[in-house]
Amino acid sequence: MVCIVTPGTRSANNGNWRTAVRWAELLRDRLRIIVQTEWDGAPVDAMIALHARRSAASIAAYREEARGRSLAVVLTGTDLYRDLPGSTEAARSLDSADRIVVLQEDAPRLLKPEWRGKAQVIFQSARLLRRRAKPAGRLDCVMVGHLREEKDPLTLMRAFARIPPGLPIRMRHIGAPLDSELARAARALERKDERYRYAGALPRGLTRSAIGAAHVLVHPSIVEGGANVVVEAVTAGTPVLASRISGNVGMLGAGYPGYFEARDESGLAARLVQAWEEKGYLRGLSAACARRRPLFAPAAEKRALANLVASLLP
Repeated sequence: MVCIVTPGTRSANNGNWRTAVRWAELLRDRLRIIVQTEWDGAPVDAMIALHARRSAASIAAYREEARGRSLAVVLTGTDLYRDLPGSTEAARSLDSADRIVVLQEDAPRLLKPEWRGKAQVIFQSARLLRRRAKPAGRLDCVMVGHLREEKDPLTLMRAFARIPPGLPIRMRHIGAPLDSELARAARALERKDERYRYAGALPRGLTRSAIGAAHVLVHPSIVEGGANVVVEAVTAGTPVLASRISGNVGMLGAGYPGYFEARDESGLAARLVQAWEEKGYLRGLSAACARRRPLFAPAAEKRALANLVASLLP
């Protein structure tokens, strides 16, 4: 039996929770899996712990009580770009891990050599969606991300103020209002500019449908470990405009043509205008995403997970 520990919960519906649940489903045809927010001490053959710092207590307890059993630690965005190297808890988790998993290909270069030597990349996956015809005569965009600082929704809102009002560029913003000030800003923009609509949190099926219907997904995060939403856009045939941060570059590739600098609302506005005015640019984004699509196939993620578990089990 393998225990997957995640600090995320079903009600929070965040990336950690979705990753843990998807991995459990991918592995259940091979062995018994349990998903817990904290390890309860149940005897297991191996543990996969998401988040080096927030799961540090479970990792330390497992190492103490389950001697001889193997441990993999999965690094998230806040682990890589906020907690390390300053958090002694996160560092201790990585020191004690037998395997370290990162979710995008740029992450290993950020690790200390002794950690890099036991690291592997596992790209997250999503099933392909049937391609949908995109509406003509306008550019429909979608941003999917809870309203919180790490997702940087303010850059999107400020970018809209820079787009000429006559351009038919529309934005649907999906995500729970976790920050009250950001929620007020979203609703104020909605009242001011009819092209912007804040939808709040939506079920995953409706969210994926909205991604598939859009011409472009906008992803302005400032901290990202390997975003599920980028995977879902690429597998839905929707190209991405993303901030040039490690977590996005590791998903879309160093040469991807759809980046803007982090927190640069003028750069994002320019990319949106370019996507509307230059049809060749939009086609180029789509082609670049199609080249990355095989990385995000469920079969590829399942193979990588199976190899990870095989390295952990006796």
